[in-house]
Amino acid sequence: MNKSFVVITCLATSLLTLNGVSGYPTKPPVKVAANAKKSITGADVKLPAGFSATVVAEEVGAARHIVVTKTGDIYVKLAKLKDGKGIYRLRDTNKDGVVDERTGFGDYPGTGIFIRNGYLYTSSNNSIFRYKLNENQEVVNPDAPEKLVSGLREKDRDKSKSIAVDNQGNIYVNIASDNDACREAGTGKGLMPCPLLDSAAGIWRFKADVPDQPFSSGVRFATGLKNVVGLDWNNKTNSLFVLQHGRGKFDDFYPQYYTPKQSAELPAETMYEVHQGDDAGWPYVYYDHFQKKKILAPEYGGDGKKTGTAKTINPVAAFPAHMGPNGLLFYTGTAFPEKYRNGAFIAFHAQSQELHKGYLIGFVPFKNGKPSGPWEIFADNFAGTDLVKPTGPVQHRPCGLAQGPDGSLYVTDDLNGTLFKISYQAANHKATASSKK
Repeated sequence: MNKSFVVITCLATSLLTLNGVSGYPTKPPVKVAANAKKSITGADVKLPAGFSATVVAEEVGAARHIVVTKTGDIYVKLAKLKDGKGIYRLRDTNKDGVVDERTGFGDYPGTGIFIRNGYLYTSSNNSIFRYKLNENQEVVNPDAPEKLVSGLREKDRDKSKSIAVDNQGNIYVNIASDNDACREAGTGKGLMPCPLLDSAAGIWRFKADVPDQPFSSGVRFATGLKNVVGLDWNNKTNSLFVLQHGRGKFDDFYPQYYTPKQSAELPAETMYEVHQGDDAGWPYVYYDHFQKKKILAPEYGGDGKKTGTAKTINPVAAFPAHMGPNGLLFYTGTAFPEKYRNGAFIAFHAQSQELHKGYLIGFVPFKNGKPSGPWEIFADNFAGTDLVKPTGPVQHRPCGLAQGPDGSLYVTDDLNGTLFKISYQAANHKATASSKK
């Protein structure tokens, strides 16, 4: 890898608080092309003053979620096998900031990966596994993982299984709906009750240390969540937070209530704090971030204005439609400035037609376990092209997030397999500010 990928402090850019911006014309999404010749460098990533980005690995594969051990080893889960392997351990053995050792194992693709209590937990699209780690944070027996759960629903769309593990020996897994609005095929009529809720569109809980658990032994922990790719266990609140991908089309069968523009800008992508028995409302209600309330879905008698049922939980944060929140990380380090501590970083995998922004890392500040301000754009320009007037295809799609032992932030890209590391140096921030006087 070219050694020009060294730490370069990015010039100050104002943190954008684009919550609620509207009025942009609807246009088709920018083309996304894998294996494009152009690739952005760490210096191309736009960050707040004092932060810098480097590229620590390239061509990793379809890199989804990621964890970093206390020794600095990086484990990445791949959505597609690379050289027959679905998990890679990455190491920087000479400490020059660039990965120079790659070890693959696991013969299954997937998304989920998590470390807790000396084990590496991973998922395929229908099962959950774990591997014992030794004192050097190496997998003890990479060819013989312990299968914890099998029989999770797997269909052609939204089949990834994201996972999180709590401090009480439980593992949580997303099972997405493969029907965007639980409609009867070819119609705008909603199925009532939605039959998918028995085995999909929610979070299921299993034991983190019991082998060979069938799907039937799991507990439906939370329901009414169409598709959760980003989730994390918050140790401050001792609770699970999830990010929901919103549904799609409204105007195809309900043009009397929704314009094409509204259909492109609704509903919000949402963050929830979920507890056992919670219902987030899909497919019966959705959250409208313009009206700032839950709205009854048109398939179930809504007209774009009728309020949804009060029995469903409210999101703790909302984001523009179709941005694809794929990664969630609560920052527990001390290397970043105070405002970021215990807050939530979010990897957005797609783009908003409302904002013409996307392929970025967002941030939600937290205080006392709750969001304490509007979301902001933290790291931008992973797309490597202008999303309003594109000059070429999108280069990178952020997907997974992890915190390094030094407090840095790692970001995966599942389009071209690039791994970014974001760091902060207060001295660089002061030097930049001083040079402007």
